[in-house]
Amino acid sequence: MSRDLFPGDPRDTPVALQRRAARQRTSTPGGTSDPRNRAAETPGRSDAIDAREQHPGKDERSDSLRACYVRDRVYLLRDSELHSLMEVGKFRVIAAPDLQKHAYQGDRKRVEQDIRRLSRLGLLRDQTLPISQKKTLRVLALTKAGYRLLKQAKQLPDDQPIYHGLRKPREARHDADLYRLYQKERASIERSGGKPLRVLLDYELKKNLNRDLAFLGAERTNQERKNEIAAKHGFRLVNGKIPVPDMRVEYVTAEFEVRHVDLELATREYRPRALAEKAAAGFSLYSRSEDASRLRRILDERELTAGILTL
Repeated sequence: MSRDLFPGDPRDTPVALQRRAARQRTSTPGGTSDPRNRAAETPGRSDAIDAREQHPGKDERSDSLRACYVRDRVYLLRDSELHSLMEVGKFRVIAAPDLQKHAYQGDRKRVEQDIRRLSRLGLLRDQTLPISQKKTLRVLALTKAGYRLLKQAKQLPDDQPIYHGLRKPREARHDADLYRLYQKERASIERSGGKPLRVLLDYELKKNLNRDLAFLGAERTNQERKNEIAAKHGFRLVNGKIPVPDMRVEYVTAEFEVRHVDLELATREYRPRALAEKAAAGFSLYSRSEDASRLRRILDERELTAGILTL
């Protein structure tokens, strides 16, 4: 559910991304490259450790401690705790059950242990929110201290945005579902022999694009100029507007080509025209299973060939 129609561009050149990807990529069997969009042009990447390499899949006894310094304070964190902070920071908000499933291989005891400790240290916010009259959702977000620690630890690439706090609690369920959406897309990328490089949420995309649109001044309504800016950021002009996805995933293919895929989590609240614009923009559309049939019917009625994938 993108919250407006103006996105932004990443900040790396394809060459810089390719060099970093080649350094990071483990030796996996080659796959066929899929026809996704190539990553938009963007300035250089650091050699920071890829968060995917920090996965806490090891036994707890071998999960080593490391010292993380923030100003005059030292935090001793296990690899699994640091990985959890990185995952939450990249996506702003994650549902606790999803973190358990994807970052801890379903180990509830271990994830609860890490959540409690990170919360006691003031690095993680653990909150249960109402999402309907009968349902609640337990979500995790970084505190400001957690954000500062990640910035100081430099375990993520310099150009990977990190977020803290709940920006819009009423949209927490939608925003938390983006982590599940990412996991689905990541699995698809890796099955083809690729590897994710970074994630950009709509906040970042809009900020960068709006900056460029602001420079148009009196030419802001000039469709040709708007189209040029849309193309620069890897987007399309649709009905005079630039649709923004919920999330962009940049990745390297098995052939070391840097590409990106734009993902949109559509809900039953989508109006037909808005859904049609997202489809026309070339986004990969996902939905919750309970919304899928309605959304597919809308696409069929408008004779659009886009598909709807379910979480």
